[in-house]
Amino acid sequence: MRDRSLQYYLLVPGFLIVLATTFYPLAYSLTTAFRDWDLTRSRRPEEWVGFDNFIRAAGESHFLNSLWVTTIFVVSSVILTLIIAMSLALLLRRKGRMHTFTRIILILPFAMSPALIGVSFRFMFNPEFGVLSNGLAAIFPALEGTPWLASPDLAMAILVVTDVWHWAPYMTFMCLGGLASIPRETEEAARIDGASNLRIIFGIILPQMKGVLLVTAILKTIFALKMFDQVVTLTGGGPGTSTETLAYFIFNVGFEWYDMGYASALAWILTAIMMTISIWYVRMLLSERKMATA
Repeated sequence: MRDRSLQYYLLVPGFLIVLATTFYPLAYSLTTAFRDWDLTRSRRPEEWVGFDNFIRAAGESHFLNSLWVTTIFVVSSVILTLIIAMSLALLLRRKGRMHTFTRIILILPFAMSPALIGVSFRFMFNPEFGVLSNGLAAIFPALEGTPWLASPDLAMAILVVTDVWHWAPYMTFMCLGGLASIPRETEEAARIDGASNLRIIFGIILPQMKGVLLVTAILKTIFALKMFDQVVTLTGGGPGTSTETLAYFIFNVGFEWYDMGYASALAWILTAIMMTISIWYVRMLLSERKMATA
């Protein structure tokens, strides 16, 4: 009896830490979102303003621009990451020394800090001494001297590339785990019947990978919505506001404009978007499972 109580007592420190570091900041930011709080005027939240901060966001061009930029970034990043991860997983699922070595090498991009990735790519795409910019200019002379990060479209493309480069290896391992659970017998039977590789991939493998791909898409969407580090170190949200994601805009509102009430409201809008997408994905996943077991 005493031992049974002890296990709950041991959980108390961990529960208190989670309560202090997660639930309290969330609850505090939610109450702040409904108040006026300019940090240059007061160190504490001021009067209650109801939904004014949320209504302000709906009509502000900066917020709408960051929402559009985030949408472009998330859609591009998620689609490219899934395609590359699934393609790499199909190539690496065979056993062999080279495949094992390649899997180990794949861990490196994911192990790197996002901030460091941003700084590295900023140097590599420097038009004067960047390795990638000069390498591309050697292959395609028309690209010589291209100001990669000074163009809104190219800056967004490079931002997407850095994110895909960072996350594709991790998603590849998730896809490899899913591929390992598919019985080889069905694939071998299809080959005996004369099915081509493309027919096997699209007719047998991908339908059975639907659940894994949905979970991968959920995780990647949430990670992409929170994109911040590479924006700070690679583009700084520019040129102009062409790569200013929602997370970076919230940071600017809170710690550049010192409008903490408005920043809290924006943070909760981002949280609501992530929760809505997650719930939609999970419901779709559950409905697929029900259909599969029916």
